[in-house]
Amino acid sequence: MKVLFAGDIMGRSGRTVVCEQIPLLRKKWGLDFVVVNGENAAGGFGMTEKIAEQFFDAGADCITSGNHIWGQREVIPYLDKEPRILRPINYPDGAPGHGVYAVKGEGGKWIVIINAMGRVFMDALDDPFRAVERILEGYPLGEKAKFILVDMHADATSEKMAMGHFCDGRATLVVGTHSHVPTADAQIFPGGTAYQTDAGMCGDYDSVIGMKKEEPIHRFLVKVSNQRFSPADGEATFCGVLVESDDTTGLAKSISPVRIGGRLRPYLPK
Repeated sequence: MKVLFAGDIMGRSGRTVVCEQIPLLRKKWGLDFVVVNGENAAGGFGMTEKIAEQFFDAGADCITSGNHIWGQREVIPYLDKEPRILRPINYPDGAPGHGVYAVKGEGGKWIVIINAMGRVFMDALDDPFRAVERILEGYPLGEKAKFILVDMHADATSEKMAMGHFCDGRATLVVGTHSHVPTADAQIFPGGTAYQTDAGMCGDYDSVIGMKKEEPIHRFLVKVSNQRFSPADGEATFCGVLVESDDTTGLAKSISPVRIGGRLRPYLPK
């Protein structure tokens, strides 16, 4: 399988580049499945039903999120109705929505997308490792599942990397989100799991992690807010990760960062 993961989509410019690139890349690379992280898609905080439908119409198969999924209250009832939109699986019981999406692929094996959230420097949620473990036990890779992707939405790079090693040999791809900066450590772990600490942001990099620069700088200088954060609206860079897997074992054969457009140096799979 060829699976593309697009990192945190930031505001209008991020939505634009994602909706432009997904149809092109699906055709160019023969993609089997596309996952995007949409938690910052609506004005930098949360997502709406209308925006989610734009991503699905463009060719996304599943939308993951993180701590900002609740930023647009109107999406909350939609989370219960639309299984293709995920919130982190380790929110306490009773939270709206779902943390895992499983769909049968060709040959009857499952494609499983898991969204988890870290706890270091973030909200005190349930244990993400135990939550992911329960899903992995139910979908043995290569036997019941043909591809398992874990979006580890976390602040600490150590927590993301620990999740990658925890899932090694049992998931196809573990990829980090939340930091909005693509990391240079794309690799395949010894057990066959592809990993990158952060996929990066789909947004304008002439910014402070996607926000217009003035207000973040002001807050760092005087520790007082001057106005609301607002997403930078210049040309966005599409940042993501492309993974090709072995259909028999479910393990990764290759992983490559993807960077297209905007300010960052472009990078395309060889």
